[in-house]
Amino acid sequence: METPNGPAGAWSEDFDGDRLDPAVWLPHYLPCWSSRAETAAVHHVADSRLTLRVPRDQGLWCAEEHDGPLRLSGIMSGHHSGPVGSTTGQQQLYAGQRVREQQPEFRGRLLGPGSSVEMRCAMSVSPRSMAALWLCGWEQVPEQSGEICVVEIFGNSVRDGGCEVGIGLKTIRDPDLVQDFDAPRLPIDPADMHTYTASWDEHEAVFSVDGEVVRRCAGPPTYDLQLMVAVFDFPDWSTGADDDLVPELVVDWIRTT
Repeated sequence: METPNGPAGAWSEDFDGDRLDPAVWLPHYLPCWSSRAETAAVHHVADSRLTLRVPRDQGLWCAEEHDGPLRLSGIMSGHHSGPVGSTTGQQQLYAGQRVREQQPEFRGRLLGPGSSVEMRCAMSVSPRSMAALWLCGWEQVPEQSGEICVVEIFGNSVRDGGCEVGIGLKTIRDPDLVQDFDAPRLPIDPADMHTYTASWDEHEAVFSVDGEVVRRCAGPPTYDLQLMVAVFDFPDWSTGADDDLVPELVVDWIRTT
């Protein structure tokens, strides 16, 4: 499929070198609702791997507006916004949210129907944290905001040799998309390296873990989507003796077609 980013085609991010490719990745998480200074990802690239971390001193994300304290480190393959004070921006927390720092149009890597994406990664998550890879609408039109969640694992589901792996479609604010999200329990340890895959066309999205099909969802988004990779910490979920824990997502590679 031809996207605004050019022909999609096969592409592999192997994280060679010592930094993220600035032509593909923005090392921030939705900075239009906050600022680049306050949304910078704590990350490093070494030994052909990307590591995202949420250290103890990481500030809160959108502290004044997010429902509950949240800390995170994430990267995006696309972003844009309207001017300060406008409501034009991606993945609003609530209707009418206002842009605090205008962001230039960035089209690092956009995917459309007929594409696939897979990520090989390991997650160090506790009961108060999670990590994920998902694709969200680039929102050239505000309603084109749906998501394809490739993997979403909360640490509080990890036990007895398995965990719940969140996968499927999320409507967000797309009135034409049907919510079809589930978190089947699989016999895997997310702390080990696993490969999470989603492929989709105009009719169906297929989700796999380590090459085994886990779910199929009809009617995925047919507009351009961007990659989102992040690790999250939820301080309100603390047991009182876990502030020293550092959530971490180690990505070996990401591949798309």
